[in-house]
Amino acid sequence: MFDIDGVIRDVGASYRRAIVETVHHFGGQRPDAAAIDALKAEGRWNNDWEASLELLRRGGLGQPGRSPLPTLAALVTVFNGFYFGGDPDGDPAAWRGFIGQEPLLVDRPFFEALSAIGVAWGFVSGAEPPSARFVLEARLGLADPPLIAMGDAPDKPDPTGLLRLARELAGPLGPAAPPVAYLGDTVADVLTVERAREQQPSQRFLSLAVAPPHLHQAGREAERTHYEAQLLAAGADAVIPSTDQVAQRLVQHLSASSGGSQPGQHL
Repeated sequence: MFDIDGVIRDVGASYRRAIVETVHHFGGQRPDAAAIDALKAEGRWNNDWEASLELLRRGGLGQPGRSPLPTLAALVTVFNGFYFGGDPDGDPAAWRGFIGQEPLLVDRPFFEALSAIGVAWGFVSGAEPPSARFVLEARLGLADPPLIAMGDAPDKPDPTGLLRLARELAGPLGPAAPPVAYLGDTVADVLTVERAREQQPSQRFLSLAVAPPHLHQAGREAERTHYEAQLLAAGADAVIPSTDQVAQRLVQHLSASSGGSQPGQHL
């Protein structure tokens, strides 16, 4: 199973930019990428609306002598204006927002290759359903992909959505079920697998992680190393270089750790 943002598509110029511009709209300052990465590393701010509100709070809004914090509803309206640039439930052809600036990190043959080697796949994401369906169906051409999106289950790191989709794909969970792997790019994604293990201790889970695309840019090697170390410290079984290598790395890891997962690997 896959997260979407930072794993299937690069959201550095879309969702992350919407965070920056939303915080600037209400607070007058634009947080840099490092501030957003640090917030995400806390494992609590998978929802970008809540993350934007928290950045405003930490920037002083709501304190004596400062402007009050916006309501969540007001913030969502502004955020979606930047991100969608149109009605989220309307025709995607009418969207003029940052969503049009999302490079794909994989293509349809990637999923066909997974199916060819017997790997069932699906998506557990905090993205809004119109956004998730747009990238999976309209851009990748996947027909009715198995998907848990925002509103379908509690926000990660609550494992409800992951466990629900795992049962849909693998059947009853337990020692007789196939291994369940989840690839994400945040500490919250890693913690989601950790909590799934707590609820289903007899099921074999594999937590794979990848650093988001903006940390793969030249000159950001030290930041990427630090970010990957945080993913491993949170409990990731392995960090992989990129999403398109997941099939090869998954087979390698499962073969190497047939007696049990070995956390803390770079594959």
